[in-house]
Amino acid sequence: MDLRDFIALCEKENDLKRITAEVDWDLEMTHISKMIEEKDGRAVLFENVKGHKGSVFFGAYSSTKRLAMALGKPPHLSMTELSHEWMKMSIGEVTRAKEVKDGPIFENIIEEDAVNVNELPSPKFYDKDGGRFIGTACFMVVKDPETNEINLGTYRSQVLDDKTVGAQILKGKRGDRILQKYRKAGKKMPICLVVGCDPLLMLAGSAMVENASEYDVVGTLRGEPVEIVEAQLTGLPIPATAEIVLEGYIDGDNLRPEGPFGEYTGFYTDELYKTIKKPAIDVKRIYHRNDPILLAASVGRPVNDNHMMLAFVRNATLWTELTRMGMRGIQSVYMPPEACGRFWAIVSVKQMYPGHSNQIAAAVIASHTCTYGLKGLIIVDDDIRADDLPRVWWALATRYDPLRGTQIINRGRSTPLDPALSHDDNKLITSRIIMDATFPFEWEEKPVQVKMTDEVLDRIKDRWEELGLD
Repeated sequence: MDLRDFIALCEKENDLKRITAEVDWDLEMTHISKMIEEKDGRAVLFENVKGHKGSVFFGAYSSTKRLAMALGKPPHLSMTELSHEWMKMSIGEVTRAKEVKDGPIFENIIEEDAVNVNELPSPKFYDKDGGRFIGTACFMVVKDPETNEINLGTYRSQVLDDKTVGAQILKGKRGDRILQKYRKAGKKMPICLVVGCDPLLMLAGSAMVENASEYDVVGTLRGEPVEIVEAQLTGLPIPATAEIVLEGYIDGDNLRPEGPFGEYTGFYTDELYKTIKKPAIDVKRIYHRNDPILLAASVGRPVNDNHMMLAFVRNATLWTELTRMGMRGIQSVYMPPEACGRFWAIVSVKQMYPGHSNQIAAAVIASHTCTYGLKGLIIVDDDIRADDLPRVWWALATRYDPLRGTQIINRGRSTPLDPALSHDDNKLITSRIIMDATFPFEWEEKPVQVKMTDEVLDRIKDRWEELGLD
């Protein structure tokens, strides 16, 4: 699947709104897409962007239905069910990426002096933003100079000038660790910014995968290899059917001011953080398909593209990690998009021995998925689905004893984008709370739950039409 296949599938499912009237890239396009997202939830394809060629596609990830389509699963599945499917498929045999000699991405090649990033239809999202952002649903391809491992990282990218775009590679991220290796060696880091591709590649790029190529992750999920080609200047692997690729270099000693930007938290970062300089890509080449489609994601307060995407991939990778750790009894996992898809997690567990729920909690906190930014974890019994939020509240009200069920972890890795944190620890550290809302396994007598009688329910269902309840 490439982006065009996905758009065609959205249209087939009556899940796409095409806008052919001229729309301004300056605020207008993003506001229209946000209004449609909140009104009827469809994806939006802008085909006539003022002063630009090409189209812009919003909403690839803003509904569970489209997440299912991206994964190649039935559209009626819930997010937790989709996460379970991801977990089951990702544990199977790895399907490696397949290198090909050519692809549609090389239909147009723009080099050196002719490079002008401002010719692409990058949107400006909100009036307080620092400029236009070409990368809100993009990923950056880099290679570790020591291990030769390929990393696809999802970092936002602002247009800084005609030949430079930002790369918000935050401290401690895998991309930053790789950049520092080049910097210490006195070299610039080769990089390719991919804007528009198989939507599943973007999901894999945001999944915090370690010790594996995200191309291989997607190939494994799809059951067929991702086709890649070598970028002509750096030799980095890029999707053969990508829409737009910017190729260039980052000088780790030449940082540029970037932002502000309306973050996925629903807030702008504070004044001190705005002044931090960040890596920037010196763009040497632009590759793009004929009539390219720029993939963009709505941003701001929940719930939108970013939150659905973050929640989905973190559900999936957390469930996968817990399974690989050998954690038994996991019924479902949920990181709510309403909590920005990152800051809270809920796990349903069928307890098998004393301390089981505490063991699950420790495994979640220790997981790679939840090591970054997590503030809270709620554990519930197996009669409650992790994504059934009214029942989760019921568990907190009736099974959670704050003294027995609470653990506070004082120091956990944080994201500097969290507006709740002060600068005392440079926004690198957060506290975490574990809320165990399960009845202790060792209780010999547990409260008896009020339930309807199955025999009576079956009898009523048989008389449903007779009772006039259709």
